[in-house]
Amino acid sequence: MTAKFIKPKFITLEGMDGAGKSTHIANIIEILKSQGREVVSTREPGGTALGERLRELLLHENMHAETETLLMFAARREHIATVIQPALMRGAYVLSDRFTDATYAYQSGAKGVAASKIQLLEQWVQGSLQPDITLLFDVPVEVSMERLASARTPDKFEREGADFFTRIRGAYLQRAKDNPVRFRIIDANRPLDKVKKSVEDIISTL
Repeated sequence: MTAKFIKPKFITLEGMDGAGKSTHIANIIEILKSQGREVVSTREPGGTALGERLRELLLHENMHAETETLLMFAARREHIATVIQPALMRGAYVLSDRFTDATYAYQSGAKGVAASKIQLLEQWVQGSLQPDITLLFDVPVEVSMERLASARTPDKFEREGADFFTRIRGAYLQRAKDNPVRFRIIDANRPLDKVKKSVEDIISTL
């Protein structure tokens, strides 16, 4: 008996600050809606009223890395319970700008929080919930920093130096290596139209 193919419904976008992932959200939504899908677009940290308040603290207040991790998961629990799970249960596609891979990259990879602690929180907060597909927008560190220099007023993460971003990139690429079925690595150090085409090719074949 042939197993029934289950289409992905939970899509996450990941990458260093300055990788350009957020640029493609509107296009992804348009593609999915053209397929007749209901789409819920959200972000982390944030996605809920409480999450957005915690986002302000997380992006602008200095704190211990483990405190930061706990707040990330507090916001994530609220996000899952009030936005992500209800949307998935009614058959909608959820598109999230960052999810737990970002915690492994930033708080573990860059700031040194033990991955085992994040794993425990992940199991508690998420249960079996994982993204169906993750688009990782990858650029060299120098490109990321160059883009950030000409962008908006930076938050505390965006003000970090090259070593910090090198650790983030390495952690993301390791996550992709460890989860090859879920991850799609997109070379975001190309002209925008070529990156857009790569995204469209992936999303259109879901």
